[in-house]
Amino acid sequence: MPSVAQQIVDPAFFSRLDSLELRAKGIVEGFLHGLHRSPFVGFSVEFASHREYAQGDDLRHVNWKLYARTKRLYVKEFDAETNMNLHLLVDVSGSMECANKGLSKLSYGTTLAAALAHLALKQHDAVGLTLYADEVLMHLEPRAKPHQLDEILRVISSTKARPKSDASRALNQAAELCQHRGMVVIISDLFDDIDAITRGLDQLRFRQHEVLAFQIWDPWERDLPLDGNICFSDLETREEITTHAEGVREKYLAAIEAWRTDLSKACLNRGVDRVEVTTDDPLDQALLDYLVRRSKA
Repeated sequence: MPSVAQQIVDPAFFSRLDSLELRAKGIVEGFLHGLHRSPFVGFSVEFASHREYAQGDDLRHVNWKLYARTKRLYVKEFDAETNMNLHLLVDVSGSMECANKGLSKLSYGTTLAAALAHLALKQHDAVGLTLYADEVLMHLEPRAKPHQLDEILRVISSTKARPKSDASRALNQAAELCQHRGMVVIISDLFDDIDAITRGLDQLRFRQHEVLAFQIWDPWERDLPLDGNICFSDLETREEITTHAEGVREKYLAAIEAWRTDLSKACLNRGVDRVEVTTDDPLDQALLDYLVRRSKA
């Protein structure tokens, strides 16, 4: 039976990522990151618990002494001291449900989170997940255990979007939960007041995390490529406004560009790397382009 990860993300997608490595700049918890020369630098394991054997588990981790007593198969699980803690912060507010091109921003963002988790776990880094909207809705501590990817995707697949967003409150809560210094990746459309976003970013940077933000757009939101009557619907407040596209396009695009410029400056001033992607960008190529560019920075 396919794992939860395979049910959500095509395994062929993961296979195209196998030549990539997640890279972190600067010193994180005492280890120099840029390119891990060895995936096992600083890596050790400590026994944590047992769980029942599942098909595909490594037989080397089976506790045969326990089997002799119980006649049931159990495998040992370990906590890992890892090279890096990767904190994935995924926005699940109502605006992320926008899907004018067929694929919602939320679907695109959760697939991106899965890809980053896959890459980090392959190089023995610990990965955690935080889902947020107007507050933190769920939090998984960073772990490097074998089934962490399935746990992350199981949570993602069972989570529904919350109507409202409050970036300042949610990111402040997330900063409190992300206690181990590492890399924080925010996956969101960042649709909020600039001041609210920057207050949250300031808390993360104050705790000396390296912060990366993937800003996800629906192409229609960014470019307004429509003609004739158009209905704008706020997915968080459910308010609707109907107008003529040609009559508002110029002012709409000017307002979007001004907001993007202000957001870009706010991120740059805080040392936050912001990457814009749209839901019609092939995700594996967009991720590859970014990681290659990042490795040369």
